[in-house]
This record gives sequence, C-alpha cells and structure tokens, in this order.
Amino acid sequence: MKTDTQTHRLPEYVQVIRHAHVCGKLQISSAKLYDMVARGQFPPPFTLIPGGRAVGWLEEDVNQWILKRRDAAEIEPSSQGIQ
Repeated sequence: MKTDTQTHRLPEYVQVIRHAHVCGKLQISSAKLYDMVARGQFPPPFTLIPGGRAVGWLEEDVNQWILKRRDAAEIEPSSQGIQ
C-alpha cells in the first residue's frame, strides 16, 4: 500500500514568501498586489497557520506566474505600434 508521500513527491526545498517580498519581487505596490488578487490576475495567498492571519505564497508559484507573464508578453502585439 502506497502512502501519500510515496504517490506525491514533495519538492526538496519549499520557500514561502510574504506580502512585502512578493511586492518587491514584482516591483509593485501593496495596493496593486491586493487589486490583482481581487481581480483574479494573481494567485491568492494561503493561510500559514490554521486560524491565523499570516498569509504567504509559495515562491515557486510566484516564479511560475512571472514566467507565464513573460511568455504572454512575447506573443502579445507590441503596445508601441511596431509590427
């Protein structure tokens, strides 16, 4: 019989980053981050401790979001009118 750890390989290193770090990484304001989460444009944070107020994001999820934005920007038409 397989256990959960046998069927789901966990990454060797997991880094949780907090709100200020995400804002710094994306070079956006706190208000902009809250707005993007509310609009569904950025993944919501998760509660770090059950019943607590502290929240965070997995750094890997933030990095994947950044890479998806980069890929989308490469295929979007230029906003400068150059075609």
